[in-house]
Amino acid sequence: MNRIETATEILSSPTFSHAVPPSLSTRTVERIRVPSDELTPYATFAPMHYEPGYAYPLVVWLHGMLGDERQVRQVMPQVSMRNFVAIAPRGTCAVRTERMSYSWRQTDDAVDEAESRIFDCLEIAQSRFNIHSERVFLAGIGSGGTMALRTAWNRPGMFAGVATFGGPMPADNRPMRNVNSLRKLPCFLATGRSSSSYPEAAVCRDLRLLHAAGCIVALRQYPCGDDLTSVMLADFNRWIMGIICPAQV
Repeated sequence: MNRIETATEILSSPTFSHAVPPSLSTRTVERIRVPSDELTPYATFAPMHYEPGYAYPLVVWLHGMLGDERQVRQVMPQVSMRNFVAIAPRGTCAVRTERMSYSWRQTDDAVDEAESRIFDCLEIAQSRFNIHSERVFLAGIGSGGTMALRTAWNRPGMFAGVATFGGPMPADNRPMRNVNSLRKLPCFLATGRSSSSYPEAAVCRDLRLLHAAGCIVALRQYPCGDDLTSVMLADFNRWIMGIICPAQV
């Protein structure tokens, strides 16, 4: 299995199964203004041979602990080089390590700020690219995956699906309060069988809860630990395409 990175070691010499074209790997990080007059960094990914006349699905990617928005340029080539536009905001919580990195806290203020950044990025992507408004997918790894679930469940009508890679379900502040709407929102859960951050017992507990709520869940378990692999991302691509074009999968 091709290991890309671990949930706790984001952007640390990842190994890819395919080389990333220079035109994609060197995309610059851009900045936007938000109502608080602070700069919100984000990064974008455009597919090869981008066609302005075609409305693309959009992936909004949330990095994990010790990462930043540039992770999207490593992840998306392993999902698909052609199928999607993607955009990624920076996490709301700065983490001081050997280099500056970021994460996502689950406090009320941090959740509000995360949602603001996610929806700002959605507007940016729609202004810069031709995006299909009914094909917006929210996904993340680790704490980013947990935030992806929380945000999508808070606004289920905004997304065509939500995915988490090793990110446990949010537990506080009634994350499933919109349960009737959640039954229409497909969820993709990717976990490592030997994960320490999201152990198998917790996965089974969350899966039982989601099934009891009547949610549409695709669970994939892989023979790894807290890793994000190219196999996971290839399955993520197939899951999205199965939603978009079910007759072709």
